[in-house]
Amino acid sequence: MNIKINKSKTLKDKPKGNLQFGKYFTDHMFVMDWSKEKGWHDARIEPYAPMTIDPVAMVLHYAQETFEGLKAYKAKDNSVYLFRPYMNAKRFINSNKRMCMPEVPEDMFVEAIKEIVKLEEDWIPTGEGESLYIRPFMYANEIGLGVDEANSYRFMIVLSPVGAYYPEGVNPIKIYVEDEYTRATVGGTGFVKCGGNYAGSLAGQVKAKKLGYSQVLWLDGVHRKYVEEVGSMNVMFLIEDTIVTAPIEGTVLPGVTRDSILQIAKDWGYKVEERHMEIEELMEYGRKGLLKEAWGTGTAAVISPIGELYYKGEKIEINNFKTGELTQNLYNTLTAIQWGNKEDLYNWREKVK
Repeated sequence: MNIKINKSKTLKDKPKGNLQFGKYFTDHMFVMDWSKEKGWHDARIEPYAPMTIDPVAMVLHYAQETFEGLKAYKAKDNSVYLFRPYMNAKRFINSNKRMCMPEVPEDMFVEAIKEIVKLEEDWIPTGEGESLYIRPFMYANEIGLGVDEANSYRFMIVLSPVGAYYPEGVNPIKIYVEDEYTRATVGGTGFVKCGGNYAGSLAGQVKAKKLGYSQVLWLDGVHRKYVEEVGSMNVMFLIEDTIVTAPIEGTVLPGVTRDSILQIAKDWGYKVEERHMEIEELMEYGRKGLLKEAWGTGTAAVISPIGELYYKGEKIEINNFKTGELTQNLYNTLTAIQWGNKEDLYNWREKVK
């Protein structure tokens, strides 16, 4: 790509101390436009600033919007890495296909990320658990009212230095099992990273918070009994010596962290089952003491241990509300690979510089 760079004349002060997730943003952003006549064009990096958007831009009315999330890490030798960006690129393509939006080719997606990360390298924090969060997103900016695929779109990338996603850190969180609202159904957009999925999940999240729970465990949208996802994360359970997680069949996001954790666990000799599991089955494992550990996986949090499940008035405590040995080892191993502190046997790191 021919990316034009317009550097900001006024640079921000870098944040110090606690880096709250998604609160601080770097000096520049990547922008590229698409139209039916020109295809992708006018790729540029420009100063981070508010956007002007028309009141009838179609995204505001019909929600044609997708996004991704990944991170850049700075190793001890000052090398900068991305983690499996081509998997994000492929998922972004699949999201856009489902939302009837133009695809960003994989190489173009990764090149754009690398170029803006290089420019903003000084923003990559190097404290324990810190990284540079990368948010690529696309939206329909055609002006008009009418339910149809738009004729013009904008693809953007913004960057945010972040610390731990949860204030609890790598400590167990409490999960509320939602059985009133649903998140996704077969044939819908459950596998897509689009804003509508997250907006629809807020009602369950609000309920959970009122009851003192950090996240929601979603059940399937048809039977409302099969375990699917936890909030913005995939979820896994160690039942005796087997790891069980929901299958990727259109209602669960195909997580990059999910895929990585399952690969590591298999290589360590753990049996992995990707299957439909009823919530009552899971609760019974908990009652019998067979549910040894549970955790959520995602780019933002990496791994979130689960210490308690609440379903229909019953509470199940997991591993005495302590982070399990396997959960901690998986977290330590994956983050060591991401930060360049451990040999990358899987070739997951993508060097930026």
